[in-house]
Amino acid sequence: MRTINCNRWRNKVRKLEKEQSHILNEIEHVPAEASLPTLHGEFRIRIFNDPSTGLDHVALTMGEMVGPDPTPVRIHSECLTGDAFGSLRCDCGPQLQAALSVIQKIGYGCLVYLRQEGRGIGLKAKIQAYNLQDLGADTLDANLLLGHPADARDYTLAATMLRAVGTDKINLMTNNPEKVNQLVSLGIEVVQRLPLVVGVGDGNRDYLETKASRMGHEIPTEDLEQ
Repeated sequence: MRTINCNRWRNKVRKLEKEQSHILNEIEHVPAEASLPTLHGEFRIRIFNDPSTGLDHVALTMGEMVGPDPTPVRIHSECLTGDAFGSLRCDCGPQLQAALSVIQKIGYGCLVYLRQEGRGIGLKAKIQAYNLQDLGADTLDANLLLGHPADARDYTLAATMLRAVGTDKINLMTNNPEKVNQLVSLGIEVVQRLPLVVGVGDGNRDYLETKASRMGHEIPTEDLEQ
């Protein structure tokens, strides 16, 4: 009786393995792309995996990317504290929402969301940098004191993602000329840089002043005096 029960159990396991194998094969061929209704209108979300890191990155698109005019684009680096928690230490959350609003108003465009937390140093290191900022360091020196670059971000994958969604001629929403320079060097034609100065407040004014004075970001002084 025990032998019969064991055989039945093995047969059930083999059957499940075959069924699951078939399902897994089907899942692998399902595109990681779908519609995404948002507060800023109907987008499509598409996932791009970076095999070198295992991280998934996002392209949000609205409308047709191919046309005579440059595509409005925002390349946004992940900021958990700002994007999800509404942190006032940075301007990331307001920039994200403003970029989506611009795309909605124009009627087409692309937001590339890169998993480059903390200007590329990672979430733990970013919070360590916050700790040093609480003690008086600015956003640049905090990174350097921890042994990290001031800005470790790379936009190679972003250029690949833009081409994949159908555009290599863009108007880029950014205050960071280095982002423009990197994209141009990667073959993306940046026709115009669109300033994105939003969310300035007491909690991030020093941070933004450091970006302007020490990191080359183009943020007008009058915008920091709001």
